Amino acid sequence: MSGALAVFRREARLALRQSADSVMVVAFFLIAVVLFPFGVGPEPNTLARIGPGVIWVAALLAAMLSMERIFQADYEDGALELLVLAPVPLELTVLAKVCVHWLTTGLPLMVATPLLAIMMNVPLDALPVILLTLALGTPILSLIGAIGAALVLGARRGGVLLSLLVLPLTIPVLIFAVGAIEADLSGLEVKAHLMLLGGLLLAAVALTPWASAAAVREAVA
Repeated sequence: MSGALAVFRREARLALRQSADSVMVVAFFLIAVVLFPFGVGPEPNTLARIGPGVIWVAALLAAMLSMERIFQADYEDGALELLVLAPVPLELTVLAKVCVHWLTTGLPLMVATPLLAIMMNVPLDALPVILLTLALGTPILSLIGAIGAALVLGARRGGVLLSLLVLPLTIPVLIFAVGAIEADLSGLEVKAHLMLLGGLLLAAVALTPWASAAAVREAVA
């Protein structure tokens, strides 16, 4: 466990040095949501109806921008081979990388969400559920993205291939998250949707590190 913490600290330091990546993700998130009122019109009821879906789709696409770099930099400079050979289980190394990825992408997206929800005329009463779905859903995006990032190591145009691999797998997260928000806005029970999201998160934590580690070993072999 101490080795995994050392990897986490290393990844956190590297992420701080490359803070421009996080700024880019948040900037894309803000711009993508801001463009929708110009496209569909400023009518408040329309914005309120599509607001939760717009926020979640924009968050998903913004998270995609930074998924490729989970392993890419270490792969290019040879550090990934050392991480594979280190005494720390590679699955814990993957989890450490995913945690840092979420802290530098998912968490900033959550911080920016209240402002965008107000701009999209989403009722403030729905804001806690929106943030809760993001808290449960964005870690799943990072975990699934780690699999895609490992699979495209060394591939040409890996970013495009990564999107094709990851986007279909994120559809259940999007459905349950937006469903929870819509249920809350309609005065219905949201517990079932949130439990499904929580179940997806537990399954992702249990399964994706093994798949990502296997793909990393194959890439550096």
